[in-house]
Amino acid sequence: MAGDKDTLLSMGFDPARVDWALRATNNRGLQPAMDHILENEGKPIPDPSTAAPTSASGSVGQPMDVDVDDDDDEDALRRLMGTKTSTTSSGEAEPKSIKCSECGKVFKNTALANYHAEKSGHDQFEESTEEIKPLTEEEKQQKLTELREKIAAKRSVKAQQEAVEARANEAIRRKSGKDVGKLKDELKAKELVKEAEQKRREKLEDAKAKASVKAQIEADKKARAERAAREKALRDGQPIVDAQASASSTPTATASSSSGTSGRDFKDTRLQIRMAAGGTPYTTTLPSDATLREVAEFLAGQTLSVDVETVTFAQHFPRKTFSRDQFNNTLRELGLTPSAVLIAS
Repeated sequence: MAGDKDTLLSMGFDPARVDWALRATNNRGLQPAMDHILENEGKPIPDPSTAAPTSASGSVGQPMDVDVDDDDDEDALRRLMGTKTSTTSSGEAEPKSIKCSECGKVFKNTALANYHAEKSGHDQFEESTEEIKPLTEEEKQQKLTELREKIAAKRSVKAQQEAVEARANEAIRRKSGKDVGKLKDELKAKELVKEAEQKRREKLEDAKAKASVKAQIEADKKARAERAAREKALRDGQPIVDAQASASSTPTATASSSSGTSGRDFKDTRLQIRMAAGGTPYTTTLPSDATLREVAEFLAGQTLSVDVETVTFAQHFPRKTFSRDQFNNTLRELGLTPSAVLIAS
């Protein structure tokens, strides 16, 4: 209706939204149109060509586009509109509204009565002679203010709910971050343990290498001293004493004087095992009653290139190779106590 449209435009509403509201409410009046505008504030305006036509009068049970939240709003709407009774010129009462026979509420048109029927479940209506007066400008502004306050309240409740959800999501995010941080710390601690173990192994290998180099230096010193002693004896015309014979006679004499002390009284045997292919020698101390097979098992535990079932051992001084049958003999029985150097291949 042109009058309702002009009134809505005078309130400052957008012309396109006014047309949408009148079209959506089937021109049922000023109040439904204003309710539609406020309810759909901020929503995009649909294309008029795609809007589905609806019945102007409606029927009981048909959903209508009326923003009446509860029965109290209906009562407030009726109070704002006011009621009065009119009669025809012949003295008979003329129907001006629709009244619910179950609760006594009066509605201006069929649309409001349909909405009341949907909400309350009432299905008994009758025509009434009470006429609902149109809203005055003051009443329109008051209703507009009330509806805006109601929308603001709904938005405030929604904002509070969103804030609660945001706090819950933030708590979940922080907990996930703590769990990830804890996992990273555990992985870092494991890496530090691995690094410390690697450094310990490297340090042990360095110590073994230094010991091997030191032993080699001592052997070189002894060899140079023996060579110097032989040269001096030659210069002085003195007899030359064979160092190897002297070295071999010394343990023999000692053994005879101590009744085989080297073979019986040494509980432990210190071994230096060198690989025939070269590399850092391995040093260990085993009981003198340990077998040669236990020596092979020790060496297999130090390097993957050694197999207990195929490895062989030999000595350079005196030159000797141990057979597989001797692997069950003890170090004392093989004459390797109290110390010996073995070549593994």
